[in-house]
Amino acid sequence: MAAAEKLEQSQLDQLCINTIRTLSIDMVQKANSGHPGLPMGMGPTAYVLFSKFLRFNPKDPKWCGRDRFVLSAGHGSALIYSLLHLYGYDLPLDQLKRFRQLESITPGHPENFKTPGVETTTGPLGQGFGTGVGMAIAAKHLQARFEREDKSLFDQRIFAIVSDGDLMEGISHEAASIAGHLGLGNIIYLYDDNHVTLDGPAAFSFSEDVNRRFEGYHWHTQAVEDGNDTAAIEKAIQNAIDEKDRPSIVRIRTIIGYGAPKQGTSEVHGKALGPDGVKAAKKFYGWPLEPDFYIPDAAKAEFGRVADKGKQTHEDWNRRFETYSKTYGAEAKELNSLLSGELPAGWDADLPTFTTKDNLATRKSASIVEQAILKKMWGLFGGSADLSESTFTDMEGDKEFEKGAYAGRNIKFGVREHGMCAALNGMAHNGAFIPYGSSFFCFTDYARGAIRLGCLMKVQVIWVFTHDSIGLGEDGPTHQGVEHLSALRAIPNMTLIRPGDANEAREAWRAAILHRDGPTMMVLSRQNVPTLDRAEMAPATDLHKGGYVLSETKGKTPDVILIATGGELHFAVEAKPELEKKGHAVRVVSMPSMEIFERQTQAYRDSVLPPNNWKRLAIEAGSPMSWYRYIGPNGDMIGMTTFGESAPYKDLAPHFGFTVENVVARAEKLIARK
Repeated sequence: MAAAEKLEQSQLDQLCINTIRTLSIDMVQKANSGHPGLPMGMGPTAYVLFSKFLRFNPKDPKWCGRDRFVLSAGHGSALIYSLLHLYGYDLPLDQLKRFRQLESITPGHPENFKTPGVETTTGPLGQGFGTGVGMAIAAKHLQARFEREDKSLFDQRIFAIVSDGDLMEGISHEAASIAGHLGLGNIIYLYDDNHVTLDGPAAFSFSEDVNRRFEGYHWHTQAVEDGNDTAAIEKAIQNAIDEKDRPSIVRIRTIIGYGAPKQGTSEVHGKALGPDGVKAAKKFYGWPLEPDFYIPDAAKAEFGRVADKGKQTHEDWNRRFETYSKTYGAEAKELNSLLSGELPAGWDADLPTFTTKDNLATRKSASIVEQAILKKMWGLFGGSADLSESTFTDMEGDKEFEKGAYAGRNIKFGVREHGMCAALNGMAHNGAFIPYGSSFFCFTDYARGAIRLGCLMKVQVIWVFTHDSIGLGEDGPTHQGVEHLSALRAIPNMTLIRPGDANEAREAWRAAILHRDGPTMMVLSRQNVPTLDRAEMAPATDLHKGGYVLSETKGKTPDVILIATGGELHFAVEAKPELEKKGHAVRVVSMPSMEIFERQTQAYRDSVLPPNNWKRLAIEAGSPMSWYRYIGPNGDMIGMTTFGESAPYKDLAPHFGFTVENVVARAEKLIARK
């Protein structure tokens, strides 16, 4: 600390701020790619937040009691990498020098699964904003469940830096609205009001009064008119922390690319400053031109002092949690189990078994299964986008999660599908919960950005989407998601399960709980479907193989293989005896999850779909696009190549060819093909 003590604190603070700025500049310049403007403008705000307020321990980035920091404006990733390196996270300087390079842990936008200390993946604007709301929901729920006399063990706060672009994206409106409605006072968002977007001045497209907008959302609002005024920034953040009943946003007027020759313009937004621009900026800061990536000893000592303070804060938390554990042993044990991912003993012991008498929509059978699981698993927690009356996902007998009463497990997300799915990602990041959310299947369109990021991050989120395809009936083609199965199956790390009867719905829930390495999407029917006679067919537990031989003509090589999912599976089952009457050997394959099927060995997959037999007919009320890998160029499919229609399902199914008779006719045509 000797070098640091020679400087006044204000000088030391400025030295640290400029260290953050110049590291970011050098990263972008070396890569000749990136966004230097945000780190240069928001450096003071980030420094005040990390040095004065944020509770973190760089040696244990997953510590339960930490605050969360989200860089929603993920294009400014050089800022968070500078911060993480300087404050002692496991992010070596060599990795900063490899910014945006192949196999580095400093990618172009922050990725939580690559970089220690990054809480969530951001970049698509607005996603971090919505994910942070989910983090706040989870923190409030955790606190309501476990907090006792010590009111600060579980008071996690969610800080974020958000940009003009974040606030323009529609998801920010959804997320801000629900956060204000719920009174999430643990949210403090710092808005980088730099008046510039990629295309030029923000005034070209953005003229709203942001603070008045957020006041309408029931947020606490403040403004700091000089983004270099660290005292004003500190005061504003403290005021926001003191506001317990409303989320807070602080509008901070900054100059993008502060110190560069083209500061305050879009020229410093999304490209390197260039050698001359870097030199000019460093001269403006009074910074040595050489070497690059220079970190003064005094600054290094100050960053280290803050990191040590964070470690001490963590140690103090551990001592208080130890005291808590002695008094509240059951609660402490439960929390540790949740955080470790341990499932409660017997969590699936009481799952129902359905019989052929149960003629149920899979949305209903899945709901019955869910209720049985919810009684055993406190960590399962979620809600719906204003459709619980149709998706049946509310926990029966539990309370609503609402303002001032955060112990309830039923979240009413409102008509905010995108906001809901981003929030679920944030809830999963907490580490204690398996969050779920529900809506109609066609509305995955509205939530695609958050769904895609959930897959990229491999968070364990369970999406329950009902009313799949034309089975929706009278609501018509606007609500019949015919292309959605193929589109969603195309997303890497997606596990999509479309159960074909009630017992497959049971196993779908079991599979979703057990799948820890990514999200699971259940796609469920509105229309009733028969429950298959498992005494005569393969057990529904074979769903865990993704695809399996449900039944076949005994002792004969199949002339045709019928492959089906969801509400169309029974057509294949019922067509089999009709084809057998005509002298054909038939294999029926249930394919509830292509993704799970692809995880099986090649030998198993070949045993279900023999590579020497391409007489294959797929049956699914969706686009054929995802089926060609299984039916090949010589197979056939009864699917949807048009939008649906508005009519009762009993009329729509035959209209679009979903009948036993059509399955038989198409299968015979396929068998006859040379």
